[in-house]
Amino acid sequence: MKMLRAAVLARSLARSYATAASPHALVFLEHCKGKLDSSSLSALTAASQLGGRVSGLIVGAPGDLPAVLEQAKKVTGLDTVLHSASPQYSTPLPETVTPLFVKLLSTQSPFTHVVSAHSSSAKSILPRVAAKLDLPAVSDITSVQHDSSSNSTTFTRPIYAGNAISTVRASDSIPIKFFTVRSTAFSAAALGDAEAKIESVDPVHVSNPSTEHVSTSLTKSDRPDLGVASRVVSGGRALKNAETFKATLFPLADALGAAVGASRAAVDAGYADNSLQVGQTGKVVAPELYMAIGISGAIQHLAGMKDSKLIVAINKDPDAPIFQVADVGLVADLYEAVPEMVEKLK
Repeated sequence: MKMLRAAVLARSLARSYATAASPHALVFLEHCKGKLDSSSLSALTAASQLGGRVSGLIVGAPGDLPAVLEQAKKVTGLDTVLHSASPQYSTPLPETVTPLFVKLLSTQSPFTHVVSAHSSSAKSILPRVAAKLDLPAVSDITSVQHDSSSNSTTFTRPIYAGNAISTVRASDSIPIKFFTVRSTAFSAAALGDAEAKIESVDPVHVSNPSTEHVSTSLTKSDRPDLGVASRVVSGGRALKNAETFKATLFPLADALGAAVGASRAAVDAGYADNSLQVGQTGKVVAPELYMAIGISGAIQHLAGMKDSKLIVAINKDPDAPIFQVADVGLVADLYEAVPEMVEKLK
C-alpha cells in the first residue's frame, strides 16, 4: 500500500511539473522617431533573464511603425513582435493603450509576464493594466529570477531612496506578473542576425477618452541624452545662477563629450531645466563617468547617480556627503578647478 501511494504521488508531482507554464514575457517597446528607446531594450534584457519566450508589443500611428519594426525584428532575444497601429496610439496614453493590453491578456493569454522600462509613460500604463486585471505590479526592479519548479518570480528593487534593497517574490498564484525595469541595471539588448516574426494586432478604439495629448516640448541639445550618456557633468547650488552654471559646466561637458545634469537644488533655483535633474525625483543615471561639481550629496541626489562606474566630486567643503560615495574627490574652489581642467583637456 505504501509503495502504491508513493508511486501515485511521484506521478502526480511529475505531472504538475510537466504542466507548469514556461515563461512567456510580453515587453512593451517604446520608440521615438523610428528608433526603439534604449530603456526598452534594457527591459528586453530583463525579460530574457526569465528563461522563456519573449514577445514585444509596439504601438503607434500607422506612419510611425514601419521603420521601428525593421529595427525591432533584428533585436536579439525577441521571438515575436506584435504591433498595433492607430491614430490614437501616436502618443500612447494609459487611457487609450490599456484596452489593447487587456484584450491581449484576457482569456487564455499565453503571457506569464508583462514588462516595460520604468519610463514616465510605461510606469503609468502597466499599473493601470494590472489594476484592470486585478493583479499586482512590481516597479523599478534591478534584478529578476524565475523559478520554473514553483512558477514564482523573485525581484529586487531599491527603496528608501536607494538606501535599502527590497526582495519581492511573486508566487504562482499570480497568473500574470507585471514589472517595470530600472534601465541602468540591465544592458541594452543588441541587434542580431535573426529576424523575429512580425504579427499585426487590431487596435481597440476608445470613444471619447478622458485625456488627450496636446503637445510635446523637448529640450534640444547637441550633447548626449542625459539618460543614456556614458559621461555626465552635473552642477549644484554652488554655481550661483543660470549664467554661471552654463559658463562653468558647458565647456567642461563639451571637452569631455558629456551630458549635463543638475541637482534638485540647482533646478529649483532656476539654474537648469527640469529635464536635467538627476536624483530620486529626476533621472536615474549610471554612466561610466559622473562628475558632481558643487553638489553637496543629498540622499535624494545620490539615489539617482550612485551606481555610476566612476564618481568624481569637486567641492570646497571637505565634509560634504558627496565624498562618501566618490571614487575621486577634490577639495577645491570649483571656479578655479573647473577652468583649469578644461584647459588641460583641450
